[in-house]
Amino acid sequence: MTVAARPEELLALAVDVAGEAGRLALENQDGIDVLDTKSSPTDVVTEMDRRCEETIRERLLRERPGDSVLGEESGSDSGTNSVRWIVDPIDGTVNYLYGREDWAVSVAAEVAGDVVAGAVVVPRHGDVYTAARGAGAACNGQPLRAARPVRLDRALVATGFGYSAARRAQQAEVLRAVLPQVRDIRRGGAAAVDLCSVARGRADAYYERGLKYWDWAAAALVAREAGVRVEGLHHAPPDSELLLAAPHDLFEELHDLLASLGADTTG
Repeated sequence: MTVAARPEELLALAVDVAGEAGRLALENQDGIDVLDTKSSPTDVVTEMDRRCEETIRERLLRERPGDSVLGEESGSDSGTNSVRWIVDPIDGTVNYLYGREDWAVSVAAEVAGDVVAGAVVVPRHGDVYTAARGAGAACNGQPLRAARPVRLDRALVATGFGYSAARRAQQAEVLRAVLPQVRDIRRGGAAAVDLCSVARGRADAYYERGLKYWDWAAAALVAREAGVRVEGLHHAPPDSELLLAAPHDLFEELHDLLASLGADTTG
C-alpha cells in the first residue's frame, strides 16, 4: 500500500500530470467539436475532456496505486490510501471549443479531506500555478501575492454563470445590482483561471454560484496561499451555493453586498 506523501511530493506529481494533459489538449484544440452534453445543451463535453481525464487518472494511479480520483467526467473511485485526487481535465470547455485561450487543467491532492497541493496549468498562456499547504503559491516559479485590497467601488470583479436558463436569469439580476457598485466586471469562462487571476492580482475579486469541487479545489488553494480569502456566504466553506474570493477587507464589502442580493439563492 502506498503511504501518503508530503504535500511537496504530491504537488510535483500534480504539476507533471496536469502539464502532460495540458500539452495533449493544446495539440488537439484546433478542430475540436462537441462530443456530448451534460446538465443542459450549453453544458458541453469534448473528446479531449475525456481523453485528458483518462490520461491524468491512469498516470496518477500508476504512480500512486491505492489513491482515489474524483474527476469531472468519470466520477469517483475508491482507494485504500488517504490521498484523493480532484481533477478537472479542461476547466473552461466552452472556451476550449471556440479556440479561446482561457481554459485550464486542474489537479489537486486531498489528504484526509483537506486539499494540500494543487496545480492549475493554463497552456495557451504558458502559465503553471502551484500551491502546497503552508508553503505559499507561485506562477511559473515566481511567488504569488494577491494585490492589496481596494474599496468595492474600485474593484475589478470576475464572475461566471451557470448552465440552466433559470439560474442564469437569477445570476443576471444579481449582476445588474453588483455592476454599479464596482469598477467593472470580467467574465472569463474558467473558474480556475479566474481564481488564479485574483491570486496574481489581475482581478480584485471573484464570485460564482454553481461551481463543482473540481472547478476550484486546486485554484482555491493557490488563492489562499497567495493571501486571498476564499469562502462561501456567512462564513460557510465554499461550495456549489457560492464561492467568493477576495483580499480580506474587500471580501467583507463584497460579501455583504452579495448576501443582501441573495446571490446564493436557487435559480
